[in-house]
Amino acid sequence: MANAKGDRRERELVNRLDEAGFAVMRAPASGGATQRELPDVLAGNGDMFYAIEAKSSSGDPIYLSGEEVEALVYFSKNFGAKPKIGVRFDRENWYFFHPADVHQTDGGNYRVKKETALEDGDSMDDLWSDGEEVDSEHDLRDVLNAVAEGILSVEEAEAILK
Repeated sequence: MANAKGDRRERELVNRLDEAGFAVMRAPASGGATQRELPDVLAGNGDMFYAIEAKSSSGDPIYLSGEEVEALVYFSKNFGAKPKIGVRFDRENWYFFHPADVHQTDGGNYRVKKETALEDGDSMDDLWSDGEEVDSEHDLRDVLNAVAEGILSVEEAEAILK
């Protein structure tokens, strides 16, 4: 989100997370300010910690490169946070996905359509209660594929399947 609208959307996400009770910061190196691959936003509430890659769109599908998602998962694992892809389409709320729940294209990139975000995305309230219940939508095959592709660690897969 290197443009002015993207920066504004990231600041909006930080403010919304803060209003929802999270301690939150926008990573100063997001948008390519450093060689290190960092998520756009870090947020936590004392129980749950998230590393969020934020993307917005006026209505077109949102694409993330495979490298962006790999860097998010790698940072999250090392930091001890859950990786989330946050998406916002114009005139809609923010929605969040674990990288394993985002469609991977044949070219290795990731795509979130507006319809998918509205139907399947987690809301801000869902983030707050993320640790309280197991997401029954994960089936064994999806989780195993995510482990095989390096998107999920074995520990994350185990936690999802418990």
